[in-house]
Amino acid sequence: MATSTDTEPQPRLPLTRRRILRAAIDLADAEGIAAVTMRRVAGELGVEAMSLYHHLDNKEDLLDGIVEELIGEIETELGGFRVDVGVEDWQPRLRHIILTARRVMLRHRWAPSVIETRTKMPPGLVRYFEMILGIMIEGGFSNDLAHHAMHALGSRALGFSQELFVPASTTEKAASDAMFAAMMSELPYMVGMLSAISHDDPDSTLGWCDDQTEFEFGIDLILDGLEARRLAG
Repeated sequence: MATSTDTEPQPRLPLTRRRILRAAIDLADAEGIAAVTMRRVAGELGVEAMSLYHHLDNKEDLLDGIVEELIGEIETELGGFRVDVGVEDWQPRLRHIILTARRVMLRHRWAPSVIETRTKMPPGLVRYFEMILGIMIEGGFSNDLAHHAMHALGSRALGFSQELFVPASTTEKAASDAMFAAMMSELPYMVGMLSAISHDDPDSTLGWCDDQTEFEFGIDLILDGLEARRLAG
């Protein structure tokens, strides 16, 4: 015998801005950011596309909201955006923050392409950079050095950096490898370096490097340089 629970329709969860944003993130994780349209997100939620416009102005508002959600993930993993007065260990703290942000970016590999296209900074992102700036100032940076540091870090502060050359496919990588082989006599330094550091990572950008190792090397180089400048006054 069917019970009332079996026959009665289950109540639909109310549509909220956050539900829409999380559905868009899940869709991007599964199919890439190009799949994220108002119509597709609405379909994932089982509603009409027009229903989304009660919570979002347009596609750009959706993308801004996605960035806000991603920053929220970083904040959750950090346990909040906190700055202590008189931070003596600014360097390891800032390194930890940046590598935490990188873990979030690696969970959502499409995220940098969205962040780089934003024309306004979402409030969560403003608070994130306020934390980074605060840690540097409390760690002994002058305002001038902190300003230079923010420029030097750039997108690395959020856990990603734009490589000079990013093959779009394994076919393009194979083509670039063939080009280097054909030009071996003209590129002795490049070929020598690639032969020496050949630690192939199929998920890397250039295809010849371990992205995580190179990212951490770059961050350490910048942070060490900033500490030297801070101590020099």
